[in-house]
Amino acid sequence: METLYSLLPIIIMFVAMWLIIIRPAQKRQKATQEMQNNLKRGDKVVTIGGLHGEVDSLEDSVVYLLVDGKTRLKFERQAIGRVINE
Repeated sequence: METLYSLLPIIIMFVAMWLIIIRPAQKRQKATQEMQNNLKRGDKVVTIGGLHGEVDSLEDSVVYLLVDGKTRLKFERQAIGRVINE
């Protein structure tokens, strides 16, 4: 019983870390992956590097973006940071 009391602060710290740090990070990662999987042609997006463009076409793991209306760039799907809803 005494060992349980001595381990209790460590267990409480682990649970608190999980609730404060790990769980929200997992939720954000899941939401980002869902957004990347639901991309469609015509979506306005921003890459993780800050490049703004419009989705021109999609392949399994590749997204082609139109930048400035005429320049077509190839990105990995994971490089898309967010979709801009204007």
